[in-house]
Amino acid sequence: MNRSLLLLLVLAFPLSLFATNPLVTLQPIANDLQSPVSITHAGDSRLFITLQRGQVVIWNGTGILPTPFLDIRSIVLNGGERGLLSIAFHPRYAENGFFFVNYTNFSGHTVIARYRVSSDPNRADLASAQQLLLIEQPFANHNGGQLQFGPDGYLYIGMGDGGSGGDPGNRAQSLNTLLGKMLRIDVNNSPYSVPPSNPFVNNTAARPEIWALGMRNPWRFSFDRVTGDLWIADVGQGEWEEVDFQPVTSIGGENYGWRRMEGTHCYTPSTGCNTGNLVLPILEYNHSGGACSVTGGYVYRGAGSPRLQGMYIYGDYCNGKVWGVVRTGSSTVIRELLDTSMLISSFGEDVNGELYVADHAGAVYRMDDARPLNPKRRAVRR
Repeated sequence: MNRSLLLLLVLAFPLSLFATNPLVTLQPIANDLQSPVSITHAGDSRLFITLQRGQVVIWNGTGILPTPFLDIRSIVLNGGERGLLSIAFHPRYAENGFFFVNYTNFSGHTVIARYRVSSDPNRADLASAQQLLLIEQPFANHNGGQLQFGPDGYLYIGMGDGGSGGDPGNRAQSLNTLLGKMLRIDVNNSPYSVPPSNPFVNNTAARPEIWALGMRNPWRFSFDRVTGDLWIADVGQGEWEEVDFQPVTSIGGENYGWRRMEGTHCYTPSTGCNTGNLVLPILEYNHSGGACSVTGGYVYRGAGSPRLQGMYIYGDYCNGKVWGVVRTGSSTVIRELLDTSMLISSFGEDVNGELYVADHAGAVYRMDDARPLNPKRRAVRR
């Protein structure tokens, strides 16, 4: 790293962030869960934990409530990368009671559905179900699964390329399918409408719901609650995991490269893959050390761990490592924060911006910055 870049980093972030490095500790809040895959809040102190088999349970600050908030096991195909994969609460949930789920039906296809809370704030009204989207899946893997409301109030949906290996149908690069895309829809109309500012609304050969393309399997993505920037962790093929970055000023239409590229490397074709219209990831890592599948997290904006402030925190499902990223301009500084034995399936925020992590083996933990450690650090420049 040159001296001017180092000075820029020191001026942009507290010196303590570099002089004493954060150690992330994990405080268990829930155990004996069956395959937790998502953690979120509904604008209050509760945490809603999605279980892959088809339930959403509530942690009320002291424990898991005995009755699930939502139980749709009777309509969810669970196993592998299929199941109930996430839940997102409407920005005006306190007024309208609407929430949205992403699940796999018994035909193996993706369903995006809306539900409403019942008169009991800890129970959903199963009779309120309304299907918004049915997206056919040609294979059993790469379902994506994340739902998030953006700062613009629209619902964003992460869709994998449809599965198998190497995207045999080149779906991620095709504008006539929703697979391999980030989608953006307006759920304030029934069942939904397409925002007129979506990038392909005037392209008759494209699906207008598409916000960005070239995704392999964006299992988890998130918006920075302060800046509105979008961070997308896209699971790689056989060698490279990547995290993509979309600034809040984006007008959509980015092509993140798959299957032409895996990370910053040519995939199909093996050479000359980037003709200049692809958006490269801000970071990537290979499968050394047991890594195999990136799990996207959040930019930390809580108050309990000030030295983590502004860090994007993410992990790997297979090797259990947790990293923190500080981004300044085109420079990305990455630190290993924690090495665990977890199967890291998801991260989540509570209403105050504190972070949580799910172990697919059955537990959820709160993440805290406890004391300094000697980190592994590297600088990546683009």
